[in-house]
Amino acid sequence: MNTMLKTPPDAAIAIPITIPADHSAPTTKVAAEVDCATMSSTKLPRNYDVMHLALRLVCVSASVASVVVMTSAKEKSTISLYGFNLPVYSNWSFSDSFDYLVGVSGAVAVHSFLQLLITSKMLLRKSSAISSRKHAWLIFAGDQVFAYAMMSAGSAASGVTNLNRTGIKHSSLPNFCKPLHSFCDRVAVAIGFGFFSCFLLAMSAVLDVVWLSEY
Repeated sequence: MNTMLKTPPDAAIAIPITIPADHSAPTTKVAAEVDCATMSSTKLPRNYDVMHLALRLVCVSASVASVVVMTSAKEKSTISLYGFNLPVYSNWSFSDSFDYLVGVSGAVAVHSFLQLLITSKMLLRKSSAISSRKHAWLIFAGDQVFAYAMMSAGSAASGVTNLNRTGIKHSSLPNFCKPLHSFCDRVAVAIGFGFFSCFLLAMSAVLDVVWLSEY
């Protein structure tokens, strides 16, 4: 009779012990998911790295295009001066401003290509394109320096091109771009690519500032 009375309390004690055990696993899982969500929210979106990579790729293309188009700017023709037809020959290397643009465009292409390789390597490792604040400041400084250098080179080359197209006032020097229109067109396209590279570097600098503001 005593054994029959002890059986119900034993069964009653077993019920509350098993219920918390069933709910402990979901509680731990939810807590882990919340921690992971908190950690992932501190990182910039993946689109940021993709934009960084795309800007570098386009900047390399624009800089190389500027160098290729400028170095192919050569033309021979004749020009009329004081009633005489004189042969003229134009080459991009005759102008220091054009040399400056080619040199800066080449440097920008190398800088952007190196950053493109670094960014691609980081993305393949599934990590951020910028590893630390020092890295971000270094890239920001490089983008700023090359952007201003490209703006300077493009402005200098634009001055020479404008002089070729308009001539010199109050003088008999003609518009050299009339007989050398192909040369002037190529120079104009190269300058356009140079200014476009400057714009892309400025956009890269903006992304660097965004990264620095987040971290």
